[in-house]
Amino acid sequence: MIKRVIKSMNIDDEKYPPKQAQYFINGAKEQGLRAAKVEAFDDFSRKLVSVYEAYDAQCNREGVVDFAELLLRCFELLSKNEILREHYRARFKHILVDEFQDTNRLQYFWLKLLAGPNNSIFGVGDDDQSIYAFRGARAGNMLDFEKDFHVEKVIKLEQNYRSQGNILDAANALIRHNHTRLGKNLWTAQGSGEPLRLYEAMTDFEEAGYIVDEVKQLKSEGTALSEIALLYRSNAQSRVLEHALFNAGISYRVYGGLRFFERQEIKHALAYLRLVASADDDGAFLRVVNFPTRGIGNRSIEQLQEVAAGRGISLWQAACANTLSGKAGTSIAAFVRLIDSMRSACENLPLPEIIDHVVELSGLIAYYQNEREGEDRLENLGELTNAAVTFVSADGPIAQVTEEGEIQSQGFPALAAFLAHASLEAGEHQAAAGADALQLMTVHSAKGLEFHAVFITGLEEGLFPHENSISEQDGLEEERRLMYVALTRARRRLYLTLAQTRMLHGQTRYNIASRFLEEIPEELIKRVNTTKYSGFVSAKGFDPGYEAKAPKMESTVSGWRIGQSVVHAKFGTGVIVSAEGRGADARVQVNFREAGMKWLALEYAKLAPA
Repeated sequence: MIKRVIKSMNIDDEKYPPKQAQYFINGAKEQGLRAAKVEAFDDFSRKLVSVYEAYDAQCNREGVVDFAELLLRCFELLSKNEILREHYRARFKHILVDEFQDTNRLQYFWLKLLAGPNNSIFGVGDDDQSIYAFRGARAGNMLDFEKDFHVEKVIKLEQNYRSQGNILDAANALIRHNHTRLGKNLWTAQGSGEPLRLYEAMTDFEEAGYIVDEVKQLKSEGTALSEIALLYRSNAQSRVLEHALFNAGISYRVYGGLRFFERQEIKHALAYLRLVASADDDGAFLRVVNFPTRGIGNRSIEQLQEVAAGRGISLWQAACANTLSGKAGTSIAAFVRLIDSMRSACENLPLPEIIDHVVELSGLIAYYQNEREGEDRLENLGELTNAAVTFVSADGPIAQVTEEGEIQSQGFPALAAFLAHASLEAGEHQAAAGADALQLMTVHSAKGLEFHAVFITGLEEGLFPHENSISEQDGLEEERRLMYVALTRARRRLYLTLAQTRMLHGQTRYNIASRFLEEIPEELIKRVNTTKYSGFVSAKGFDPGYEAKAPKMESTVSGWRIGQSVVHAKFGTGVIVSAEGRGADARVQVNFREAGMKWLALEYAKLAPA
């Protein structure tokens, strides 16, 4: 309806995306504000207010309401109609509110109207577990409730029947750093239990490898896989974990979400890439010919299918012939040109650059930037580039090696190999319903659940706490509450892991440890490894230029070391900038003066010291 309203007002829907208008309207309603009461500070917000006003009028004409409207009308009705208000106050003498920490501001206003001076009201909640601010939840409602209703007795349910003492002590110490809270101190009669295990990996792949080894050990000790959970702050982190579990043959299930290669945005990106690699892929064509929308309706697609079936050709060939007229014909011609331009530009690009190029040109980036929860999808698209970087430097048979020892990482051969690998990893490897399987999930999805053993991964500044939280009001306190929820999911064993380097949009990012690790007392933590340089720099003095200052990690492979000058018979002189693998799988990345960056398999490359 918002799209129709914007069109009828002759407003540019690219400058004022319908989804953004939708969030604006919903946010205003959740504050209890009609269009006339919304303060507009600039031309952009004034235009959105006018859309809100027109949308309201259209809803009234059609006799429909959205969910926020239901809440707003209840609030308005009780606030304006004293007779009705008193009727319901008399009817409901006792009011119970559960999960109080998840209420939004409008719900709280409505509750205040419903609960008059002679009513009894009982609220149950945990302000330390208020983690849904992005959905409008307001942790401050519980503090306001205590003050507004003159609560004389707050009952604190502090005995915990789930977790052992060290886990609870860590959670208590962490959450004390939040200032806007009612305050409580969890305790248990179960004893202290095991210390929290902390593992600091050099890379995110090493982190995943450690987790796989520990999961195997836990399983051998008799712990069911379903009693083990891997938690992460961002959905995009699951790809590296899934890859390691897939290679190790460990059954897993993504709780409350989809596996990496099953996610909508990844399927869309892969469909565009499949069309670039092979235009006659009908499945890929159907998936993206009108996504993002470009004015090609179902009837036009049916006509293309009829032409393709009649002539025995692919949908792509039918689109190239393009017998359609009008807007649909023009849009299909534009789509054909788009794919052709992608193919021309990608022919000799390195695989990660092909991914970046196609995802950008396809319009997927711009599309998801306008989604309210599009940030997760954008992070997943960035992780697809990381997957490509990993693929062209990965151990094992997937890398194609030339006679000179160069690992093929460019153009359509590399793209075709990557797509085949993605199809393999996206196969039916997730555990069937009811089968014993490891649980993977975001921390948000873990709320309300509990497990024998829990891994909290990616404990690095910028990831957990998330970099966006630093600039948001009360954002850091919300992140700390999220960490509190993560800690208290574990009954017996809790692992905390981080990586000094992690791939981000195809580039290596150097990390420092999350400030949350500093907020947990040292005596509760057992460090299970030592690394070559400590990532435990104070997060409180976080320097955005840290990446550039990060020390270089020394590494040697088969006698070669990073920074060493080498000579290759074909590519000339260069410097080793990265190395990995061992034995027959050992390989190095060399920056050659003339030939540029190359991955070389040491078994074939015949390198010599310069």
